[in-house]
Amino acid sequence: MPEVLSKASTLWYIDAPDPWAVLRANHDPDPAAALALAKQLHSDHDVLPIMVGTLAGCAGPEVDEVYIGCYPGVTVVCSTQASRVHPTEIPELLVRPLASEHTYLVSFDAAHGWGAFAHWERGEFRRAFSSTRVNILEDDGLPLVWERPYWAGEHPVRWRAGELPDPQTLPFDPPDFADAANNEWLGFHYREPTANGALVPGDVAVCGFTLYPKGQAPDSATRPLRADDHPAAQRKRGLFGWLRGHDHVS
Repeated sequence: MPEVLSKASTLWYIDAPDPWAVLRANHDPDPAAALALAKQLHSDHDVLPIMVGTLAGCAGPEVDEVYIGCYPGVTVVCSTQASRVHPTEIPELLVRPLASEHTYLVSFDAAHGWGAFAHWERGEFRRAFSSTRVNILEDDGLPLVWERPYWAGEHPVRWRAGELPDPQTLPFDPPDFADAANNEWLGFHYREPTANGALVPGDVAVCGFTLYPKGQAPDSATRPLRADDHPAAQRKRGLFGWLRGHDHVS
């Protein structure tokens, strides 16, 4: 069974009518488009390719990393900039850098019981929600139909043995609520168990980049190699071969 992710911080830019079908088609991500977008979003940094990974290991990046997957009509950006207590406060550049039809934000951190999601249509805000298990941090726009079972208490928090629930606990676990948004919009879960053959985070490859302060990026030949043991990424080897002298794989 695929590993359940505990953390994600993602933005999706969608033009394809069926993003699930695009992601399921097993396309290789476009490294040139990913590099161009990374530089566009981080013009105040040096941006260096580091590896090719998958959402299974790269959806919740560190602050000096960004992972981008560019597919026909579907682009995903994994960045700490998407981890906002108030999703509507993300920088304007991140809302619609590609003039896409839809922008979706999906972020969560299970260790803190926090989750968030948001939707913009042609750059116009539609819906945003963010909460911990007890406190609603942002709740703007009209609730969507798929949210109803969560508000109705059909997906309650799964408490560990010995945990004492706060009496003010919301009727759902925020990370799972955000994951439900991801499934509604993109067609796959980060956290829910999936049936055999279903799309999983390890099926979606992303190009990884390290961000350095301007003028402080090391020479590529002297940078330490990084590795990830996710087998789904092994077939992606070599996507960066034309960008730098050597490549390594997540």
